[in-house]
Order: sequence, then structure tokens, then C-alpha cells
Amino acid sequence: MSLHQSITLKHRIVFTVIIAVLIWANLIWNYFNDGVPSHHILDNKDLPTISNWWGGIVVPVITWFLLLRIAKRVNNDSSPSNKLSTTIYNFLAAVVFGVLISYFFSIGSEVPSYLLMVAMLLSFFIPLFKAEFLLGFIVGMTYTFGGILPVAFGIIFIILFAIAYKVIRAGVLYLVSKMR
Repeated sequence: MSLHQSITLKHRIVFTVIIAVLIWANLIWNYFNDGVPSHHILDNKDLPTISNWWGGIVVPVITWFLLLRIAKRVNNDSSPSNKLSTTIYNFLAAVVFGVLISYFFSIGSEVPSYLLMVAMLLSFFIPLFKAEFLLGFIVGMTYTFGGILPVAFGIIFIILFAIAYKVIRAGVLYLVSKMR
């Protein structure tokens, strides 16, 4: 696929199938080894657990949905920030971000909280609420946390990033423009 092409139905199907195969391969491997893990909500033993089995359904469905949103934006808007190459780089950056959070969380480090603060700060300058960032975040964290927790936290972060960029940033820019 050339970086100058649009995102077609075939691309969306292939990418969703790849994600589904990877999720299910991981679930099957877990099942035959230590068992499919479950995670306590907010890592609190007093709260219920969510099984990683749910990720086998939720992650492919949200992948399809997010790819639909990405394709609609990239295929219909020719602005530089919506080019396919920019979208792919954004996705890959979010995958790396998700992997870093997963790694540092799994070793008990405080780094994930700092990474999230940096992301919140960046969200005032970069539209981190775009679908490719959410998809990359989910893909980057799914191996460690299963499918549900990255989706849930990713949606919360995307909402916060959208508020920071579209409301708070816009308000500050408006006030600055009125001061001039």
C-alpha cells in the first residue's frame, strides 16, 4: 500500500483480521499455559475482575469502528494533518506509547503516570483525540492488559484530550486573540 492511497474496505478488513488473529492467538496461548488472565478494575482487589476473553470480541469490533472513522477522515480530507502517512505515524507513535505504559506498569514503575501527564500536556497542542491515537494505544496495551482495560481507559483519555484541545485550548486562544 502506497502512503498516497486512500484506506479501502480491503485494507480495513485485512487490518481487522490481523488484529483479531493476534488477539485470539494470545488468548489461546494463555489458555493452554497459565490460563487467560483477568484484571481487577483500577488494579483494586476489592473491585470485580474483567477477563481477557472479552478482548477477543471487543478489540476487533473497535478496530473496525476506528478504521471506519480513520478512513472517512483520511479519504475525504486532503489537509496535511489527515494524510495517510501522518495517520500511520500517529498510530505507530500511539502503539509505542501504549507499549511503554504497559512495560513500565508491569515492572511497578511510576513512569506511566508521568507519561500520561506528558500526553495530557501534549493534548493542548496536538489533536491526540483522533481515532488512530486511540487504536494505537489499544493495540500497544492489549498484550499486557487484555482488550477491555485499554479500550476503557483509552476512551477516557480521548475524551480528556478532546476537551483539552477543543475546549480549553480554544478558550485560551480566544482570550489571547481578544487581548491583542
